[in-house]
Amino acid sequence: MTGLITLFALALSLSVDAFAASLGKGAAERKIGLLDAARIGAVFGGMEAVMPLIGYTIGIALASWVAGVDHWIAFVLLSAVGLHMIWEALSGNIEADFDDATNSVAPGMARKGPKWLHLVLAAFATSIDALVVGVSLAMMDVNIIVAVVIIGCVTAVMATMGVLIGRKAGERLGHWAEVVGGVVLIAIGSLILWQHLTAAG
Repeated sequence: MTGLITLFALALSLSVDAFAASLGKGAAERKIGLLDAARIGAVFGGMEAVMPLIGYTIGIALASWVAGVDHWIAFVLLSAVGLHMIWEALSGNIEADFDDATNSVAPGMARKGPKWLHLVLAAFATSIDALVVGVSLAMMDVNIIVAVVIIGCVTAVMATMGVLIGRKAGERLGHWAEVVGGVVLIAIGSLILWQHLTAAG
């Protein structure tokens, strides 16, 4: 069974996209209150919990096909997501702005439609990585319900904090959070592979 510490580390890593987008939201709307910040956090957390559950279902469907190399798949998927996060942060392409996250999945929508739709689209955009990670969770000894609850709750807290911090801080913090999150995902993938190889040996 994957430990709680590992799950919390995974959750923190997955939450940095939502944190970064929330920083942009807080910076753009400096008068936003705690209740509004919590609502935004809840939407991000809910989406971040649903996506790995979908990925996990996909992974379970493929489990019988990849049983012999499941540890390698988990390592590759987690490392790929981690490297992508680091690349985005270092290249300056991180979608730390709320509107940019919305436009990434629905071009031109950031300035149109109701605000709740913008929020849902931004939450979806920042949780796509969690879908991929969800597939890797199916290759691990993990209680998926516990995992998604932790991921959702941690993301909700991080996104809420992002909105509140964004009122006073710039977006640079989002870049550094993305780098750290990417490194942690790679470390978790490497740990899973190392544990399997040493156990097999």
